[in-house]
Formats: sequence, C-alpha cells, structure tokens
Amino acid sequence: MAEENQGKGGRGTTTIADGVVATIAGIAIRETEGVHSVGRGASKAMGAVSGLRSGSSGAGRAVKVEVGEKQAAIDVDVEVEYGVAIHELAERIRTQAKGAVESMTGLHVVEINIYVFDVHVPDDDDDDDEGDRDRAPARVR
Repeated sequence: MAEENQGKGGRGTTTIADGVVATIAGIAIRETEGVHSVGRGASKAMGAVSGLRSGSSGAGRAVKVEVGEKQAAIDVDVEVEYGVAIHELAERIRTQAKGAVESMTGLHVVEINIYVFDVHVPDDDDDDDEGDRDRAPARVR
C-alpha cells in the first residue's frame, strides 16, 4: 500500500511507496553500529544491492513495511556483531530507523519489530582454509 498526504495548502497529494520507506529504514539500520548485516540468505545478498536502490522491492526484501495513511510499521531481520549488547542495539536500531523514516516521509513509525537471527563472530570471516568447512560456525540462535 502507498501513503498519500494532502500537501499543505491543498495543492495536491504526495504518494510514498512502501519500497521507499523500506529503503530508508534499511539504510538507517545498516548504518547502525553493531549491525553486521540485514536480512538472511538470499534476502541478505539482495538487500545489499536492492536496499541501496530506490524503487526496489520484492518478496526477498530484508526490511518489510506496512504503510498506512499516516503511520508505518517495520519488520527487519538482522545479524549482530559479537559482543554487542543486543537489547541496547535494538533500541539504537529503532531510534535510527524511526528518525530517518519520520524525518524523510512525515509518517509516524508506530512499531519496529527486530528479529536477531545470528551473531557474527569475526573469526568466521578469517577461515579460508578448506579443512575448516567441516567445522560448524559459532552461532547464537
């Protein structure tokens, strides 16, 4: 659903597509310190590309939004950096995303649901050895 606002002075309407709101929120969330990545699997890979393009959308989107006439709700899947206090990070994510969406669109963000699906352990990136592939990566689920 798209958002329509009556412009001040009654000179027309402004329509903001859901994908625009998702892109704004996604960029703000990715820029939050402590977030390693947004989205899982294919949506994570696509989110890295499509989340930076305006007008992008799709079922694999890492950030999902519901937009009403004056309000928006946001759902996001994130992978966090190891050692970060997740409850504090969640509040930073909400503050960043809410601020960006509200200032850029004029919509009131009523909720941001965050699903932390993984913890990124820096040593996992350094394992280029083929023998290490049999070892299960450190995960917090």
